[in-house]
Amino acid sequence: MSTTISLAAICSFGLESLVAGELRRLGYTDLRVERGAVYWCAGVEAIARANLWLRCADRVLVVLGSFEATTFDELFEGVRALPWADWLPEDAEFPVSGKSVASQLASVPACQSVTKKAIVEALGHQYGRQHFEETGPRFRIQLALRKNRATLTLDTSGSGLHRRGGCHGPSQPLAT
Repeated sequence: MSTTISLAAICSFGLESLVAGELRRLGYTDLRVERGAVYWCAGVEAIARANLWLRCADRVLVVLGSFEATTFDELFEGVRALPWADWLPEDAEFPVSGKSVASQLASVPACQSVTKKAIVEALGHQYGRQHFEETGPRFRIQLALRKNRATLTLDTSGSGLHRRGGCHGPSQPLAT
């Protein structure tokens, strides 16, 4: 039995249809196209496939959850309820970046801090600890607040898909 996860391919505005076409060629059919992103559900193997084969996307994100949040308490409780231990090992380094557009929670640094504390509390409950060294692999968490809806994602692309070398290597020109 394969676990289905929600994914997002982030791209520059105007490239959404190209990314959707690439995903269709990879065999994914139930796509939702939005401004700057294409969303789909698939098995965990889709993370590697998308990072390897998408040419027009900038990043591939795992969508961990989305919920309404108009107060810091709602943000904290919503973040804490997500399955962090399914994605983050006990020694994970997990910086939180954020953005807020047309939301009551407009202070991005405060939202990032609340999110980090909620993740630490959730992991503490799972691992039986209160403090984490964060000496392991890096997992970039992104918080997006838009019209009072919080969406938490995990970046799977590292430094970004645009930094990959082509099939001829990054320093060799293509034959013409």
